[in-house]
Amino acid sequence: MSLAAAIAARDPDLLPSRRDEDWRWTGLRELIRVVPPASPKVASVAGHAALAALGWPTLVFANGHTLEEASIAIPATGKGAFVRRFVSASDGAAHHVEADVSVGEGGRLVLIDSFEGEGAGYVASAALSIRLAANARVERIVLLDDAEDAISVARTDVDLAPGASFHQTVLAAGAKRQRFETHVSHPGAGVNVRLDGAYVLTGKRHSDQTTVVAHAGENGITTQLIKGVATDQARGVFQGRIVVQRGADGTDARMAHHALLLSDRAEIDAKPELEIYADDVSCAHGNTVGALDEAAIFYARSRGIPEAAAKAMLTTAYLGEVIERIVDEPARELALAWLTGRLERLA
Repeated sequence: MSLAAAIAARDPDLLPSRRDEDWRWTGLRELIRVVPPASPKVASVAGHAALAALGWPTLVFANGHTLEEASIAIPATGKGAFVRRFVSASDGAAHHVEADVSVGEGGRLVLIDSFEGEGAGYVASAALSIRLAANARVERIVLLDDAEDAISVARTDVDLAPGASFHQTVLAAGAKRQRFETHVSHPGAGVNVRLDGAYVLTGKRHSDQTTVVAHAGENGITTQLIKGVATDQARGVFQGRIVVQRGADGTDARMAHHALLLSDRAEIDAKPELEIYADDVSCAHGNTVGALDEAAIFYARSRGIPEAAAKAMLTTAYLGEVIERIVDEPARELALAWLTGRLERLA
């Protein structure tokens, strides 16, 4: 069952529900009684100043359609930097998009994926794939800017060859229902995976970051840091699963999720999981949910900083740890600007 299948068949019975363990906090069947009609093709979409300022080649997918080549392929030892914009531009319609990325042996790629809601009340699905050859490296930044009343689900499947590195940072602002999944096939063999994320949720927005990393070989590395802030009646969800299969000795896998609740009516649901079937591994996970440190707020106010400014300063520092881990400087600056803009809405 999936949103893509439900859109294709116009059948809401194909949607995942809260009875499905992996969807118990983000069930769709209870929310979508009738699948909307297919999104129409559109001739153009509005520009995005921050992305345009990068000056990178850009692929635009509007309502699931594109007039350009939908794939990005970096040749062996090649280098590239690309932007992909997945724009939902119509009201009350549904669409699905598929796109893939491949990086040849020793290649390098910086990728910005931007999910944007120009329409209202839409239902959007995306199935994406990323394949890295031996010793290839990808740094991916994902911006999730769906409309407040939208339903959006995206899944990325990542396949890695020995010696590859895949670093990802997901920044989410939420929607009526928003879910971003990342599934990584980890071969071990010196592969380094970093899956980071941050969410800033206001109003009644909902955002779900779900990850699954399957270690199949020896000496693989996975690190993960997810941080979030929820206020008003917003809801943040994190589900992270790391599986260390038999024979994957020497695996080093660490996962952490930390969140701030800035309202008594906001909610955070988290389920970090480790499944270990190998010996001689180093694996750990952690999860915390709390409020801003009142002592730190008092300290700032005692030095003349207004309470609202003190809270904003502390929240920015709290989430900034995720942004600082982005290696590419233009991508890091873009992510910092995105974070700053979303935190202004908390004031």
